[in-house]
Amino acid sequence: MAETRAERRLTTILAADVVGYSRLMAADEAGTLDALKTHRRELVEPKTAEYNGRVVKLMGDGTLMEFASVVDAVSFAVEVQRAMAERNTDVPHDRRIAYRIGINIGDVIIEGDDIYGDGVNVAARLEALADPGGVCVSRPVHTQVKGKVDVAFRDLGEQGVKNIPEPVQVFRVLLDESAPASAPPPATGTRRRLPAIAAGLALSLLAIAAMAWWASRSPEIEPASTEAMAFPLPDKPSIAVLPFNNMSDDAGQDYFADGMTEDLITDLSKVSGLFVIARNSSFSYKGRPVKIRQVAEELGVRYVLEGSVRRAGDQVRINAQLIDATTGGHLWAERYDGTLEDIFDLQDQVTERIVAALAVSLTGAEQAEQARHDTENAQAHDAYLQGWARYKLGTPEALKAAVPFFEEALRLDPMYAQAHAALASLYWDVYVNDWAFDLGMPSTRAETRASEHLEEALESPVPLAHALQAKILASWQFYDDAVLEAEKAVALDDNDATALAGLADALIKANRPAEGLDYIKQALRLDPHHPPSHLIILGAAQFGMEDFDAAAATFERAVKRNPDNELALIYLAASYSHLRRIDEADAIIDTANQVRNLAGLDELSLRDPRTYGLDTTTAQIDLAQFGSKSVQDLVRAGLSEIPALKWQYLVTVHVVLGPGNTWFEVDGATLIDLPTAKSIYDRGVLFVDSSGKSAWDSSHIPGAVHLSWERSADPRYSRATLRDVAGYDDEMVFYASDGLLTAAWEVAKALTWGYRNVSFFHGGVQAWKDAGYPVETGP
Repeated sequence: MAETRAERRLTTILAADVVGYSRLMAADEAGTLDALKTHRRELVEPKTAEYNGRVVKLMGDGTLMEFASVVDAVSFAVEVQRAMAERNTDVPHDRRIAYRIGINIGDVIIEGDDIYGDGVNVAARLEALADPGGVCVSRPVHTQVKGKVDVAFRDLGEQGVKNIPEPVQVFRVLLDESAPASAPPPATGTRRRLPAIAAGLALSLLAIAAMAWWASRSPEIEPASTEAMAFPLPDKPSIAVLPFNNMSDDAGQDYFADGMTEDLITDLSKVSGLFVIARNSSFSYKGRPVKIRQVAEELGVRYVLEGSVRRAGDQVRINAQLIDATTGGHLWAERYDGTLEDIFDLQDQVTERIVAALAVSLTGAEQAEQARHDTENAQAHDAYLQGWARYKLGTPEALKAAVPFFEEALRLDPMYAQAHAALASLYWDVYVNDWAFDLGMPSTRAETRASEHLEEALESPVPLAHALQAKILASWQFYDDAVLEAEKAVALDDNDATALAGLADALIKANRPAEGLDYIKQALRLDPHHPPSHLIILGAAQFGMEDFDAAAATFERAVKRNPDNELALIYLAASYSHLRRIDEADAIIDTANQVRNLAGLDELSLRDPRTYGLDTTTAQIDLAQFGSKSVQDLVRAGLSEIPALKWQYLVTVHVVLGPGNTWFEVDGATLIDLPTAKSIYDRGVLFVDSSGKSAWDSSHIPGAVHLSWERSADPRYSRATLRDVAGYDDEMVFYASDGLLTAAWEVAKALTWGYRNVSFFHGGVQAWKDAGYPVETGP
């Protein structure tokens, strides 16, 4: 059977919308509705009949119409706008109703009384570009009515339109000027999606022209003082995007409003001509009754974007306003309506208006980047936002709750790189924090899933993927490679404070602290309300440059913000020791030990270091946290004058790459093969299995002691520590069947803490079984 062809016709489409409708309704809902109905009844409906128009549909304050004659459509628009100007003469500015109108000629699809198609979309975009009380038309409309309607036009150049492959040439109707003048068009270039230079300047002129109108309609805002700002204003337009308010009836939609805010921050941060405050600092104002002046002065920015999101089912409404904090004036304020499927388009429109209002031009690469979304599937994006909201809480329970949302996003779009990167980050957090038990899996599985999702994410790189890759490489002490990955993250978004801090951290660990200092300073400026971890990176850079006075001051700030941060306390003690402030250093070590005692962990230092034992069931400080070998040496030298200190994890683990294999060697440990391991075993030497619970249950060497880094709630598993089963001079052999690096770390712990006769059996249970030697299963 032949397919039914859609009915089409060529027609003139007019789109109109009330400017600032949400603000008017909030101020006087009854009065606004009454005035709107009066204008429709007394002006719009009679003029519609006079010019043979038809109302296709009303959408709240918006109207879609069609006309058989393009001349009639423009004449209708001109007369309505001039009449509305007269009607508003005696109306207070904050009560005036003003329309924006866009007109286009296009081929449309007919479905009952409704019309669809690109012709309608272009008309809607033209309406959005019009001044309050103004009219914008497309080139075909201008060509048809030129000389036939008593108005002049100004060529605004070519404008990119969402989902329309070619730019649209736009003309503004000059309602106060008569024909036949038609202003010569400015030199323009083709533009995609966001404004190119000429289009951006044209739109910025519209914004400036409307600024006084908006200021008169909006509540008075106290201007910020540049002298009172915490930081000098950057040499380019600076902006903070405040968390959008969730105006939905459902408080559970907070994730959607937050996700909208984060997406806008991300999109703007990719524009090199803008200075954009990081998400962390912007969200520090969430739920707080702050003034624009306070935000601008605390963050050191000139512009502030604020807004709200209302979602009811698939219907979405965004209200946004851009404020110049130094004057208290509004550059623009607008409402955007659509469905969930339109969400990317709505966000793009807000971004476009900001870029245009601030007269920022985009490079070709930036235009292409802004045109790219990580996914085009709105449902997948929504699932991702729900997962991301939970992931940011950072608890084992929240991470577990985030997993199904990320997995749903990937089910809807298997190539969604950001969702893959988020899952990779989640599983890596689970792995390094020893939270796999909370997610019902062995730690090795979390590590494997992190690796699998990271591999997928790097197929279409996003900053989060490269930042995670850098973190993993640094944990393996591949510091130069970590720097390269961190540089890729920054290259994708050099306004990303987290990526900049990650690059700084990698550079410090690669013994390049001076370079790291530059990047962490950039991160701190972009994120004035930065997390304490950024202070630790700053202090580590200063420490690496041997500026111990500055390092001590920085670590004092870090400890003040988070007194329970063990690493900050350790670095502070080292800084004091380098400054020969030994008593203060010793006191800080005591404080660190109090923190560890409260957490149920052994102390970092004892008067007799040999009494300190290894507890492999408790979390310890990761070797990689101390950075490169040179930084380790500096820390150790700084603390060498504190007799009580017993350092952990200062034994170096070497990675040996061979054909098809990766091996680990530990300074001070004897690496043994299978025959040697069997010979030692036959002499009754203690074997220590550091495998996870699942691997231990599967098989282990008979008589071995299970001292796993992986927690187990099952009382049948050993909760002993190494000092419970061995003395410092006792011979012992470490092995693991589910991760050579894990076993290497446990060997490093034992050596660092004073055990002298330690061997490392690489082959583990598999080599043992392959040789036919007996194994045991179960707890």
